[in-house]
Amino acid sequence: MAEEMEDIIEGKSGGNIVLILIIVLLVILLVGGGLAAFFLFGDSDEVVIQPQQNIISTSTEKKTSKRSNIYLKIGPMYSMDQFVVNLLSEGGRKYLKVILDIELDKKELAKELDMKKSLTRDIIIQTLSSKTFEEVSTIKGKENLKDEIVSQINNVLADGQIVNIFFTDFVVQ
Repeated sequence: MAEEMEDIIEGKSGGNIVLILIIVLLVILLVGGGLAAFFLFGDSDEVVIQPQQNIISTSTEKKTSKRSNIYLKIGPMYSMDQFVVNLLSEGGRKYLKVILDIELDKKELAKELDMKKSLTRDIIIQTLSSKTFEEVSTIKGKENLKDEIVSQINNVLADGQIVNIFFTDFVVQ
């Protein structure tokens, strides 16, 4: 041990110290480069604050809210049967098979959906079959599809609103 200390003091193991310094500098450089890349190319969601407008709604106006993204407290669910539809396509036939559950804002809405089941299924079938493979094959496309279905069904409901739609099966062939 004493010999090692003497070697370090005399500079005999100077090659090892230089090697360690180079490794430490490379690690610092890589971490710094990674942080710089993260800040430069990272997710740049800008928050835009817009002034709130005073909106007066009349009782005859139906609110068609967007889907909820709050998943901590999910409301009552209404299950739908399977849908199999043709997608819009020029070249060949593309099929979409979907099973979905509908989140309701209150339990009483299930009775209205039971009475309007044919209308609800028709709205969903028309919406699904109006899409192309390209529109439903991406995550954003599926989200847009959910928004559209929620909006269209909420337009025909009187006892409550649909909060969200969850695809429990989604197959394109």
